Amino acid sequence: MRTVLYSHPTCLQHDTGPHHPECARRVSAITDRLIASRLADVLVFVDAPEVSREQLLRVHDGDYIDHIEEKIPSQDYASLDPDTIISPGSLAAARHAAGAAVAAVDAVMSGEADNAFCCVRPPGHHAERRRAMGFCLYNNIAVGAAHALEAHGLSRVAIIDFDVHHGNGTEDIFDKDDRVLFCSTFQHPFYPFTPLLDNSRNRVSVPLDATAGSTEFREAVTQHWLPALERFAPEMIFISAGFDAHVADDMSGVSLVDDDYQWVTEEIVRVAAKSASNRIVSTLEGGYELHSLARCAEIHLRVLMDLH
Repeated sequence: MRTVLYSHPTCLQHDTGPHHPECARRVSAITDRLIASRLADVLVFVDAPEVSREQLLRVHDGDYIDHIEEKIPSQDYASLDPDTIISPGSLAAARHAAGAAVAAVDAVMSGEADNAFCCVRPPGHHAERRRAMGFCLYNNIAVGAAHALEAHGLSRVAIIDFDVHHGNGTEDIFDKDDRVLFCSTFQHPFYPFTPLLDNSRNRVSVPLDATAGSTEFREAVTQHWLPALERFAPEMIFISAGFDAHVADDMSGVSLVDDDYQWVTEEIVRVAAKSASNRIVSTLEGGYELHSLARCAEIHLRVLMDLH
């Protein structure tokens, strides 16, 4: 498989302040791991472009986009909510993070790449159509999915979210769009404390108890996600790749291990091979314990590259 990794130096310039868990070291830890493991030798690295306003407007209101731009400080820090800290470099980072998803879609749809991974920050899956929250400014995965639908004419895409926190922003944006199947697992009750909605034709949400581990996670995938994906037959698959459900990550109580991330990526790849011509775009969401984050991102990439 030809896998392209999108990132940009501005992702390191989104300064969230000392001791904030969503920090530049997250991206550095992944890239350092890829270099040390020699996986970087066979990956294709591409600088992500900036997203355009038109591309953002597919998933965010214009007033919201203006609000983000107006809130960026000229120095020091500002906050969009108690958790979402921004600084002078945050706007460029957010534009390149969302632009990575767009470029990844273009590369996969053109055949330049079989699949792609966006190693970017700030993350995106909590950003709603009109609200920033949970470290997220623009909803990167939603921007990419909307681009696949609107610019490339796909009729069915799936978004799979295994971050330990509910992807409320993605759900908010695509809740009424039958072209998008949103499959997620997440600890519940837990941040962002959004109400649980009934599952529907285009939503398969599986809450996990704080004591959940590999068994419960794999049951959620095999009993709920996979049958829905089989019925839906997506033409492209997007992954909100959050690695914060790992047992080493104290951001949550769920206790997944490295093998779970390999297994779930293998299952997603099988679905993509069946209905989506292998087309996958994955983008980094959570994961705050740097060692497990870097290991699991490498494992995820090895499966995408068919090198596991």
